[in-house]
Amino acid sequence: MIVMVTGAAGFIGSTLSRRLLDDGHEVIGVDCLTESYDPQIKTRNLEGLVAHPRFQLVAADLSRTVPRSMLHDVEVVFHLAGQASVTRSWGPHFADYTRHNVAATQDLLAACVGSNIRRLVYASSSSIYGDAREQPTDEGVLPRPISPYGVSKLAAEHLCLAYHREMGLPVTCLRYFTVYGPRQRPDMGFHKLFRAAFEGGTFGIRGDGSASRDFTYVDDAVEATYRAGVADWDGVLNIGGGNPVTLADAVALVQDIAGPIDLEHTPTVAGDAHATAADISRAAAVLGYQPSTSLRDGLAAMAAWAAGVYGRELTAT
Repeated sequence: MIVMVTGAAGFIGSTLSRRLLDDGHEVIGVDCLTESYDPQIKTRNLEGLVAHPRFQLVAADLSRTVPRSMLHDVEVVFHLAGQASVTRSWGPHFADYTRHNVAATQDLLAACVGSNIRRLVYASSSSIYGDAREQPTDEGVLPRPISPYGVSKLAAEHLCLAYHREMGLPVTCLRYFTVYGPRQRPDMGFHKLFRAAFEGGTFGIRGDGSASRDFTYVDDAVEATYRAGVADWDGVLNIGGGNPVTLADAVALVQDIAGPIDLEHTPTVAGDAHATAADISRAAAVLGYQPSTSLRDGLAAMAAWAAGVYGRELTAT
């Protein structure tokens, strides 16, 4: 296939692009290298991609211009570009979220109408559920986002489904639950933990550590995303790791792998759900999706990557 991956320099986007190239596809990677975090990190994510003969990097801000000419031969669009972070979405930065999550998605969808695209896969988020009362949470639960970030991701979901219903565009929305692994963004919890383990400093655990997350290893999320691109199914799907753990237990596991970390408890922040747990039965039925990476194995792989990033050697087991 010829496919387009938006956000190709990001954490999941770069991992998906590698998977697609390994499977023999041609990849048009779109990214504008925003400064939401260090663009040099995103450039490093592109290493091994930009020199590949079947990879083409297009520097484009989808909120300002959609490379319509690039869509001509594209069969599947994997739309992973967007503005991330719950905590940053409050206050004056919300304009970035409406621009990169909502407006950019609208413009991309409009460009896809009338093209030869046979599916658009949109990367949504478990943040659209907020503090869901039903655990595990299935796709039929009424979304109640509790952060501006979650609101922007849900708005983009609704746009995707509107274009499917009214314009006939084939669309699958994947609600990712806390993806982790090599190349994770530096503002995310596990990356911060490994940085503290290898460089020193203090890691702040929000609240008392009893909050829980359904952590999803990046290769499992990519497998689900790839399958969604070739499946003939429209709608929303949860993509989770299948085994929620408390933050306290997750921190202990990182220390077991990477060594001791100086910890302190900090207040919870607005927009953070207390618990997330994905009911993945629909994804299992539609995509044959089953997460295959345990949290320990996924963290061990991430530790090996982080040790290289920070110039350290793993000493703990």
